[in-house]
Amino acid sequence: MASRQNGKNTSGRKRLAKLALTAAQLGLQAAALADLKKRTSAQVNGPKAIWVACSFINFASPILYFVCGRRK
Repeated sequence: MASRQNGKNTSGRKRLAKLALTAAQLGLQAAALADLKKRTSAQVNGPKAIWVACSFINFASPILYFVCGRRK
């Protein structure tokens, strides 16, 4: 039976990669939430509440918001 990896057995590179991905996700989410907060509903494609909820999903949602969710 294969043993599960936990934080103590993770190599330094893998731990650093996880940390970098987590920081990127949190940074993208924070930027999307800050942008949503300052925009009016008329400046956003779709309901703001949906974009806020979607920003918690993964990397793709905050990026998708910046590409498709904002009106020019």
